[in-house]
Amino acid sequence: MSQALQFINKQVGEFDEKYAKTSPAKMVAASVSAAYIASQLFVLYQMGATDVVDSTKSTFFFYLRKYFGHLLGYTKGINDAKIGFLKEFTEKQESIEEVQEELPENSIPKAEVLALCKKHAEINMDYSKGQYSGSVYHGGMEGYTEFINEAMAMHQWSNPLHAGQFCGVRKMETEVLSMVVKMFNGTDECCGAMTSGGTESILLSMKAYRELARIEKGITKPELVVCATAHAAFDKSAHYFGLKIRHARMDPVSGKVDMKHMRSLITSNTICLVGSAYGFPHGIIDPIQEIAAIGKAKNIPVHVDACLGGFILAFAEKAGFDVEEVFDFRVPGVTSISCDTHKYGFAPKGSSTILYRTPELRKHQMHSQPNWPGGIYASPTISGSRVGNVVAGTWAAMMSHGLEGYVQSTKEIVGAARFIAKEIEATPGMRLMGRPLGSVIGFASDDFDIYRLAGHLAEKGWELNSLQFPPSMHICCTRLHAINDMENSKRLIADIREGCAEFMKTKDKPATGSAALYGTTQEIPDRSIIGDVATTYFDAYYDVRGKDTLRKMQEEAA
Repeated sequence: MSQALQFINKQVGEFDEKYAKTSPAKMVAASVSAAYIASQLFVLYQMGATDVVDSTKSTFFFYLRKYFGHLLGYTKGINDAKIGFLKEFTEKQESIEEVQEELPENSIPKAEVLALCKKHAEINMDYSKGQYSGSVYHGGMEGYTEFINEAMAMHQWSNPLHAGQFCGVRKMETEVLSMVVKMFNGTDECCGAMTSGGTESILLSMKAYRELARIEKGITKPELVVCATAHAAFDKSAHYFGLKIRHARMDPVSGKVDMKHMRSLITSNTICLVGSAYGFPHGIIDPIQEIAAIGKAKNIPVHVDACLGGFILAFAEKAGFDVEEVFDFRVPGVTSISCDTHKYGFAPKGSSTILYRTPELRKHQMHSQPNWPGGIYASPTISGSRVGNVVAGTWAAMMSHGLEGYVQSTKEIVGAARFIAKEIEATPGMRLMGRPLGSVIGFASDDFDIYRLAGHLAEKGWELNSLQFPPSMHICCTRLHAINDMENSKRLIADIREGCAEFMKTKDKPATGSAALYGTTQEIPDRSIIGDVATTYFDAYYDVRGKDTLRKMQEEAA
């Protein structure tokens, strides 16, 4: 000990002698700078190598845009994008000249209001053509809209927040949840809540696991591990709730999560592992049982996102299809499932469910404020007031279909999807993305630019989904692709083959026009620019004076 003290004293003496003439201000400045640099290095160390690179890159591009955006053409590009969006919106609503910016001075008769509502409805898309991917899932069943509207009208002003006042809606909600739990082979202990959509269901589950990890494990830097193909709502959850999200690679052959990579991303801060059943991009079911086994062994919750495929996979076996992967509460280690009722459950829009294995897990998604002067405030979901008529519409949808109806719709929709998959696979120049087993078929080409096919199909009136990383497309099948002996599905295959035959003759030709956008955006190193363009889209969307704004921007650009 004495030798150590002598050494320290010697070093201090040499330091004093060397810096005796240095001003105190400089010493303080140097110390503060050193401390700051050390703290930043520690932050970078905690972030990990990949995050350091991403953070450095995003910071660099931020300042590049901020100070040189005009010179680099960034400002013009954003303005051009907004002009394009405004053109699209204004052209589609040209038939309605009236723009209502303020409350009308006088009351308008109800008949006139309804006439205006009808005019606005007439400029909406005609989904009955069957040329859309997803969007409206029930496929125009005769009298179905009127039936759902009638059920909702009875509960038009109900609000589940006031359960004592609207006890009928409360009962309906509990029954909806119980029916969905039983669909996924849950026990009597399994529970859940109805939400406004899949994104809210996912947000709530991630919020629950953040709180659970903080309370039970003391985790203050929570992390999620998901496949790169998991829904973007998980990234949204990370953004909203201050979580770090780690994306495991997609296996390029199977389309499933690369399990070796997923395992390598798990740390002591991991609060949840996520698998999709099935994923939005390519309709592929992740190896849920393998993910759940890891979660159970490491005491990490496992969430299954079945928002899209839940009402298909739950009935697939009874409909005569083998989906290979058990994904629900039968799997030990699966702790929660998100499932949209407003997709293949054919419920009105704004309807989803989040399910948990135990009430102990569910309580962490809730919020309460016991000290508010307005009284004790508590809500089970993000919204306080909720739309009781949607609860009623969902209950009506599920009761009217029953097990029989959902088995039949699954048989029809998956039958159409497998027909499309088989025909695409047999088309020269085409290949499937993995082995889709549900209603979503992802496809790509190793011979030509797939976005050329996207443009070709758009010219034929189809609105399918263009995908990226890797370049590909998908169709999400609905009942409209199954009805009338799969007439619409056969028409799609004919149009795909027509395009492929042409593009196979000119393999190296790139996509042009709007079809080329996905291809070019994937090459942009600064991904935040794409985010800025998306924000610009919503600026245009919410512009009530769109036509005037468009004219002004075009004049300034001229």
